[in-house]
Amino acid sequence: MEIFGRSRRQLAFAYALIMCVFMAMIIFVVHMAMNWSMFSEQAQELSDAATGVAEAQIFYLQNPNAAVDENRYYKSVNDRLFFYIFSADGQLVRFERASFRLEQFVIDVIENRNIAEGEVEVFQHTNETGQLSTVMMTAKKIVTDNEIQTLYVGKDVTALYSGLRKATYAQVVLGFIAVLIGSAIGYYMAGRALVPLKEAYEKQKQFAADASHELRTPLAVVMASADLLLADPSIQNPFLRQVIEDLKSEVKKMTNLVSDLLMVARSDNNALKVNIKRLDLLELLEQVIRMMTPIAEKKSILLVGDNLQRVYVKGDEDRLKQLVIILTDNAIKYTPEGGRVEVGLILKERVGITVTDNGIGISKDDLGKIFERFYRVDKARSREMGGNGLGLSIAKELVRMNGGEIGVESEEGEGTRFTVWLTRA
Repeated sequence: MEIFGRSRRQLAFAYALIMCVFMAMIIFVVHMAMNWSMFSEQAQELSDAATGVAEAQIFYLQNPNAAVDENRYYKSVNDRLFFYIFSADGQLVRFERASFRLEQFVIDVIENRNIAEGEVEVFQHTNETGQLSTVMMTAKKIVTDNEIQTLYVGKDVTALYSGLRKATYAQVVLGFIAVLIGSAIGYYMAGRALVPLKEAYEKQKQFAADASHELRTPLAVVMASADLLLADPSIQNPFLRQVIEDLKSEVKKMTNLVSDLLMVARSDNNALKVNIKRLDLLELLEQVIRMMTPIAEKKSILLVGDNLQRVYVKGDEDRLKQLVIILTDNAIKYTPEGGRVEVGLILKERVGITVTDNGIGISKDDLGKIFERFYRVDKARSREMGGNGLGLSIAKELVRMNGGEIGVESEEGEGTRFTVWLTRA
């Protein structure tokens, strides 16, 4: 059944969506944690290097003639660490150069950006070949009795950030694969979960079909008995005749309900057959108007044809006649006395059958649900008018069987217009 297939897909999609959100959150949290961990470690290393270089420079300034082992003071400055020391007037005093590809970028950062003392900042640069480079830098003041200098220490962390990006990409790919696998598992499990419901639904369908079929005979007998009682001249008591009339009316409603249930059950079991052929739509609509006019006249409703002309369509004559009768009967039911119902045609690439009334209308909240089985907009009024909530769902099925489409437009208090589009012959 399509309803179970659709439900299964919806469950699988919902499960996949939840997994996507969950995986995205995990990837984001892991990425931020890795980034924080790497930044903290490198920032600490940079701060330690800055402290070491600053101490060495202070010693140089205080003991200009002393012999100093530079390796001892700059031992933490490896090939990726660099520093530049500037005097108060902006002269470069001492340096450990950055790599050739980064040095100009580092100098530009020092000249153009005010790096706060003690703060570690990350800067990125893309060269002319499109290669992305990342450096971390910090600044520190060197203060002695005679002079104030500024130290800039940095480190080339391109490889670390490149590794972080690759790790994140790998997580995204693995997350996508996990979502695909999880979605497949979710689809399978949704199918397993729907098996008991499907079995129960199949039993319910079979019961509806069997019960509807079995009820037709006793209802026909009751109807025939009611007709015989009404025809009996010995029954003259007005109360008894009214009771028999009421009985006949209720049996007729029950018969219609049983017929609708039987048709729904047959459509679910694909037991309804259609004979698609070329047919005269004008003749069909005029016949329906003639049949439904007495019903409309009982409520003083004017039932007319609008723009009716000869046109041929592809469809099953009996099913299309039943469809137009359902729509017309529905319009008459929900149109107050003295109203108007029109059955018309729209001639375009396809042919549109319209049934328009100026009745009570349908609210926007209900428009999307009126084709559902047993759905009634006004349940109390539907019972009074003999509605069972199956008419429009049967109409939609009849349209589908004839390869057409059905639409509805309505305004509360203004009326309703149903349009059925069929293929030209």
